[in-house]
Amino acid sequence: MMEKIETIKKSNRLVKILSSKKAKYIIGTVLLSGIGIALPRIFHILAGASAGATFLPMHIAVLIAAFTFGVTSASVVAGSSIVCSYLLTGMPTIERLPYMLIELIIYAIILGILNKKFNSYISLIATIILGRIIYAGILFIAINGLGLSTYGISVTQSIIAGLPGIIIQLICVPFISKTIKKGINLND
Repeated sequence: MMEKIETIKKSNRLVKILSSKKAKYIIGTVLLSGIGIALPRIFHILAGASAGATFLPMHIAVLIAAFTFGVTSASVVAGSSIVCSYLLTGMPTIERLPYMLIELIIYAIILGILNKKFNSYISLIATIILGRIIYAGILFIAINGLGLSTYGISVTQSIIAGLPGIIIQLICVPFISKTIKKGINLND
């Protein structure tokens, strides 16, 4: 009888710990990092080698993290997704890795900040526009100021190629984020 009571107490403690806001934040960030690694692979398998540039699957996990958990979580998702994806699959290439890392962290920071002040859609649209402008500025400095190679990166080409991904982001990301927030009840 005493063993059963102790087991119930331990079980209740575990439930309490796992239902805390901090645990939800950590578990959500880890899961979104995994999605940030898996989703690009799925897109590449289903739609070919150019699927990443077209559908921007890694951006999805970062944007959801920014909406749901904020800047820090989204930055962790960006960094871990990029680095782990490279280590596991070789994608993005080592030459593109730093540029993609910078791009995704820019999105994480901007959306994490704007989402506190504006609704989801305004925040996301502004993030996509401001993110591309800042990213273009960084590329300009890297190429012209530091003499680094572009490795075929063009902001204009990436916007045109990524239009399907941007549309997917605008349609799906706010809805998914809202659903996750409601489901995990971060107010605890």
